[in-house]
Amino acid sequence: MAVPIAVTMPAPLARAILVKDLSSASSLQCPSVYLCHCNPERKELPFPPNALRRKIDPKWRGGFSLGIDLGLSRTGLALSKGFCFRPLTVLELRGQKLELQLLDIAEKEEADEFIIGLPLSSDGKETVQSNKVRSVAGRLAARAAERGWRVYLQDEHGTSAEATYRMINIGVQQSTRQKKADAYAAMMVLERYFSLSGEEAELVFPKSLDLQEKLRRAPSGDRDLSE
Repeated sequence: MAVPIAVTMPAPLARAILVKDLSSASSLQCPSVYLCHCNPERKELPFPPNALRRKIDPKWRGGFSLGIDLGLSRTGLALSKGFCFRPLTVLELRGQKLELQLLDIAEKEEADEFIIGLPLSSDGKETVQSNKVRSVAGRLAARAAERGWRVYLQDEHGTSAEATYRMINIGVQQSTRQKKADAYAAMMVLERYFSLSGEEAELVFPKSLDLQEKLRRAPSGDRDLSE
């Protein structure tokens, strides 16, 4: 799994840089590194995802998680409160309007992390759509960090088919499946993220050191991160 670190890069490169080797991350003096299954000793977890915190402490009741399935014209949203998942809505927005709406919905639903589906191929390789999703995730991460919120990327391969099967199994009428498909796909992303305890999610790190510090401090109400 790639580990995001902060490093200065000229535009128009991505806002978050991913390093596959932790030794190279330390050589760049990254202020904080999100350590996951690639570091079995787990000596440091300054940015643990909610799914992992719930695995470590089942009684932990922190922030909620907003699942996002980004499409070319439609974006599906789902919400996780504890281990309860539900499709939320489908947005037909793009660019800055979409990013601002996502922040507003997160605040309304008391979510403090975004789980964005990353479209990978069946063998885990990047796709053309992957770069577009990473670009949106990078911009959203910069905005979210202002509030101490985190953005993660989760492999979404196969979640659209899973969403269709789920809708059929629970009796969603065929006439309404297409309208709800994106929201159910976002819910599948959330379910996968929690089933893996967040250990295969990539943290999208803003380049700004000031924003990284806000992430480190986290919202004052989230004592698990701020203490």
